[in-house]
Amino acid sequence: MALNRKIAYIDLSSGKVETKPISMEMRKKYLGGRGLDAYLLYNNTKAGVDPLGPDNVCLVSAGILVGTLASATARTHIAGKSPLTGYFGSTNMGGFFAPEMRWAGFDHLVIRGKAEKPVYLWIHNGEIEIRDAKDIWGKGVRDTQSIIREEMGDREIKVMTIGIAGENLVRYANVMTEIKNSGGRTGMGALLGSKNLKAIAVRGTLDIKIEHPVEALEYNKQIISQITSAKVSQEQGRLGTLFIWGATNSQGLVRTRNFQLNQMEDSDGIEPETFEDSAFGMTGCFGCQVHCRAKYIIPDGDYKGTYDEGPEYTSIGAFAAEPGCTDLTTILTGNHLVNDYGMDTLEIGSMIAWAMELYEKGILTDKDTDGLDLSFGNEKAVIEMIHRIAHREGLGDILAEGPLRAAEKIGKDSIRYQVHVKGMSNLHSDERPTPALALGIATASRGSDHLRSRPAIDLYHLPEAVLRQIYSQPVAYEGPLTSDYTDYEGKSWQVFWQEMCYMAVDCLGICKYHTIFLGPNFPNFEEWSKLLYYNTGLELTPLEIWTIAERTNDLERMFNLREGLARSDDWLVDAYFDEPTKLGIPLIRDRVIDRDKFKQMIDEFYAFHGWDEQGKLKPETLKRLGLDKEPSHLL
Repeated sequence: MALNRKIAYIDLSSGKVETKPISMEMRKKYLGGRGLDAYLLYNNTKAGVDPLGPDNVCLVSAGILVGTLASATARTHIAGKSPLTGYFGSTNMGGFFAPEMRWAGFDHLVIRGKAEKPVYLWIHNGEIEIRDAKDIWGKGVRDTQSIIREEMGDREIKVMTIGIAGENLVRYANVMTEIKNSGGRTGMGALLGSKNLKAIAVRGTLDIKIEHPVEALEYNKQIISQITSAKVSQEQGRLGTLFIWGATNSQGLVRTRNFQLNQMEDSDGIEPETFEDSAFGMTGCFGCQVHCRAKYIIPDGDYKGTYDEGPEYTSIGAFAAEPGCTDLTTILTGNHLVNDYGMDTLEIGSMIAWAMELYEKGILTDKDTDGLDLSFGNEKAVIEMIHRIAHREGLGDILAEGPLRAAEKIGKDSIRYQVHVKGMSNLHSDERPTPALALGIATASRGSDHLRSRPAIDLYHLPEAVLRQIYSQPVAYEGPLTSDYTDYEGKSWQVFWQEMCYMAVDCLGICKYHTIFLGPNFPNFEEWSKLLYYNTGLELTPLEIWTIAERTNDLERMFNLREGLARSDDWLVDAYFDEPTKLGIPLIRDRVIDRDKFKQMIDEFYAFHGWDEQGKLKPETLKRLGLDKEPSHLL
């Protein structure tokens, strides 16, 4: 059945592997994926553990619906204490790895210790073997996967791997699978690198029994129709996530030249439609009908003729808007390099743009850059810095440390120009005109984040009646709601609701693009309850799924509090409050976040959670969610 997959405890120091079943009690409390990972991380680490030390654990998991008849259930979740922030480390990627891991018999891997020499894991139909990785250490993401498949003589093997950046402990190194499926945030690639674990290869042929297959198939047809008939999905299927750029940049909601401007005015050469000349079709993840990932060939430059996939919306920000570049080839090449090195696109783009502003201000000099001109708009400098950061060469060695450590090393008030929350850089969006989106990045558990609680549909100016229909179930809400995205009223509830929504889908293993992220009529708690029952037989009401999401969000909070998180960490850098936006449509211009109103939003957000004024869980909240006895060591 879909619930009989196991958890494996793998000690790389001793070579010992132990497998256990996952009890129904734990399923009903955390489902799977990110939910159980939060529990396992809290229960298998101690406060203050070194993120790059052997006592940190790396968790790899599949959501409870992954590999079933539910649509777009392909997500792999990876967790551990973050080498970048020191708080809850978590990342999520699509592709085909997680379904294959479930077909091989496992839902969760708990990886401890450190191997004496580079190794990789081979997982096949209930068996786990630790293998020598000497032939793949030092290889890029693509070559690593090809070598493993050739060695095994099976092209269907799925591989999750780190690249050279992970080996070099770049603190925002990715884990990767296939060409470009990226587990990009919080430095989980560095965590694997610290354990000398290069890759995990899986191949599975074990059946997953669907409890009610006829009903599951029929219901999934409805879900697919619901998704694919939406215009937002059709645009994704044509342009990928790049289509978002046209809407956000035209309004003035992107940060440019680090955080100096909020719109890229000379962007005709990098509009989404321009990518179609280099692309030749779309591809997608397991079980997805949208196919939002472009296949492309780099048209010119040093990497002319190279195949890759993407780029994503965030790639335009990282390699165009933030550093002030306007060349399509820079975006395509940058996207290719970070994929093969295994680095977080968002983080590296922000770090390079930050260094460019420091260079402009004279804080960094030609001596610091070894003669490299780091002026805004220097396309070649962006590509060169990607290489230097991955290999930790010169200034790249400092930038590889991430925002806070790099600013400490450079000094000279360089921190003033960082755009981060909790030590993780923000993506290229500018939230000064959008209080709801600003609250989301300030309070997210893993640092500045657009995938934890962002009410992106707030930008649609939806009628209040529609907003109330969405945000009043499965938990009743009678407070204020407004279709004005520059307003503060009701936004804290929207962020709280979306936080529960995104946690639920991360436990289930569903792609966020198939939820109320960009599509207001997309599936939510009601549909997930039915998908769970038809595919697994597990009967949970929409409200019970909400409670699971709430429990897991609060457990992530407990982990961060244990690591020293304070209310002051749920905040934005001063530029959000002190420097008004300069460009964009009239509604956007001259906007800052109001400090007093923002503080009130945080108070409301804490109250919805059942936290006190300092952001700590109240005793009654701990008891209500069954968290008062954690760590409980039930798994």
